[in-house]
Amino acid sequence: MPIDLRDVQDVYKDAGDNIIFATMDLNRKDHDADLAMIQDLAERLPAFESSLNVRYPEAGLAVAFGLSRRAWDYLFPAGPRPAELEEFAPVVGPKYTAPATPADLFFHIRAKNSAVPFELMSQVMDRIKDQVTVLDETHGFRYFEGRAIIGFVDGTENPTALDTPDYAVIGDEDERFINGSYAFAQQYHHDMDAWNKLKTEQQEAAIGRKKFTDVELEDDEKAHNAHNVVSQDNEGDVEHKIVRMNVPFSNPAEGLHGTYFIGYARHWTVTKRMLQGMFEKSDRLLDFSTPVSGELFFIPSRSVLAKIADGEAF
Repeated sequence: MPIDLRDVQDVYKDAGDNIIFATMDLNRKDHDADLAMIQDLAERLPAFESSLNVRYPEAGLAVAFGLSRRAWDYLFPAGPRPAELEEFAPVVGPKYTAPATPADLFFHIRAKNSAVPFELMSQVMDRIKDQVTVLDETHGFRYFEGRAIIGFVDGTENPTALDTPDYAVIGDEDERFINGSYAFAQQYHHDMDAWNKLKTEQQEAAIGRKKFTDVELEDDEKAHNAHNVVSQDNEGDVEHKIVRMNVPFSNPAEGLHGTYFIGYARHWTVTKRMLQGMFEKSDRLLDFSTPVSGELFFIPSRSVLAKIADGEAF
């Protein structure tokens, strides 16, 4: 059974220009009511998205909605589960730890303007606000030339457009959940004062690339723990990829500068090994970037959302 991109939520496209990320917990006061709410959301979310894309086609609205392992087990205790969906556990390294911050629901909404994501998030909250607790809402933006807030071009290691679905979308290895995806969401806060005190050459050695041209450095020019070295997954002597979307966010008057990392993957194990490499080998970038959250979510296919809406199989 081949991957069908018509059935895939927006997990392999551009990160967007104006972005809303939101994580929430179910209040868990009434299982049947919570399940009915999720069924209602699964039915209405595609309609909300379709309506806004018809009304504002120039906005390029893209949406991904997902559930964590604990939410899936709570909502569908007797049903099948995506093969690699697990509760994210902290990744502990000798210097730094990637924390686990449990959450039930995840939304990634983006468009070319800020009004359309606002409208969609508002429509969603009108349906679910009485049964969820919002844990985090982060508004991101596209920085100059699509760069990360630390000044380097983002997404260089992503697969090509033609190859992207094979790396971001579950295939027939898990037929019940084909066309879904595993999303790992993680926030970092950056010490920009310390980062900007480095010379450009020192920043480049930390990342492993030239800052202006994005050309990869020679191995002997990189730090031994350069970001683009330790974050690779070369299991079995093969380079495995995911779709990375690093979204800048900032409250500049407060001096808060961050990156919201979202990684969409066909196999969660690939993302997991990348994280282990970063933290167990003390990625040089972590000297300036503090992880403050982390959770794994399953992004159902549109057909699985329709099954959820109809109360079928789950």
